[in-house]
Amino acid sequence: MKHSIKLSVLFLLFSTGIFAAVPSKPIKHVAPSIKGMVSFSSTPSKRGVAIRVNENAADKAVVMIYNWDNDVVWKDVLKKNKGMGKAYNLSQLDNGNYTVEVTLNKQMVRKTAHVYYRGDTKFVQLRG
Repeated sequence: MKHSIKLSVLFLLFSTGIFAAVPSKPIKHVAPSIKGMVSFSSTPSKRGVAIRVNENAADKAVVMIYNWDNDVVWKDVLKKNKGMGKAYNLSQLDNGNYTVEVTLNKQMVRKTAHVYYRGDTKFVQLRG
């Protein structure tokens, strides 16, 4: 009888140990969303686009501006030591839609900039 109780207790401890042992999952580092790190706005003159990147975001951000044929018309790098914001005057570009793309931490965010004439003056309007 004592032998069967000991075996039952050992079996119970052994089975509890098997079910209690949960395989550990590696902790994945999740980069913060780029949407909260990059902001777009029109310049005060409404002739360009201002881009601001959170200074805690990364060492650099790459800004690319494409025309409607997906040709690069402007490329720039915002570095941490030079400030993480810059305005781009797009009024010298032809009328039409341009894609403004910012790549940061291997993530990308895009906005559309519409260049148009109002009277004799060219303006830029952000969309999307």
